[in-house]
Amino acid sequence: MNPSGVLPAAPSIPSAKLRKTRKPLTRKKKILLIASLICLLASGIGFVAINYHVEQTGDSFTVSVDRAPEADAALILGAAVSPNGMLSGILQDRMDRGIQLYRAKKVKKLLLSGDHGEASYDEVTAMGRYARQHGVPSEDIFLDHAGFTTYESMYRARDVFQVKRALIVTQGFHLSRSVYIARSLGIEAWGVTSNLHSYGGENYFETRELPARFKAFVQVNIHSHPTFLGPAIPISGDGRKTHDRQL
Repeated sequence: MNPSGVLPAAPSIPSAKLRKTRKPLTRKKKILLIASLICLLASGIGFVAINYHVEQTGDSFTVSVDRAPEADAALILGAAVSPNGMLSGILQDRMDRGIQLYRAKKVKKLLLSGDHGEASYDEVTAMGRYARQHGVPSEDIFLDHAGFTTYESMYRARDVFQVKRALIVTQGFHLSRSVYIARSLGIEAWGVTSNLHSYGGENYFETRELPARFKAFVQVNIHSHPTFLGPAIPISGDGRKTHDRQL
């Protein structure tokens, strides 16, 4: 027993023994590490390059209303509508720009492409009614009920509606990708921006476009197919064939 009441000190351990021994990387592991870093770097560079390519291709075919060439149709891309059929601010601006092109005689038809995948949600009929209320005749309004994505809207415009020349109408953040897809699929397309107001969330929309442009590049190059096709409904005909209810 220790009469002083002081516990004896723990035996000292050389600091070198406290450190875990680090094994040097083998040659194989070094090669794998370097290869992984190179792949990561190449992927990042490729992602940036593809985004730049898609954006520049689309931007080079963006025009004003005055400079827009005559085309088969204004292809207006869908966006959110409320349960009572009211257009969101973004979609209303797209429609107003498309109607402006129609009145300026830049196009003879409006092709309204959006989501009508469920009976309870119908973007295109709401869009069609808006066009009808603003003086566009029913026969000049074509509804694409299966334009679930931008890629599908362009694919169906080409194969179902047989559009050869189009003026694509959407906001600037979305326009370059839309025009790139259309031209990659063989449509002679130009983009006309519909930025008539400030919407808020622009930074979010721009950020979301980065992976979306990459996806568009992949879809174009692997020749992805849309969810639905169907029989041809030429844009030169009567748009009322595409209406499933009164506009």
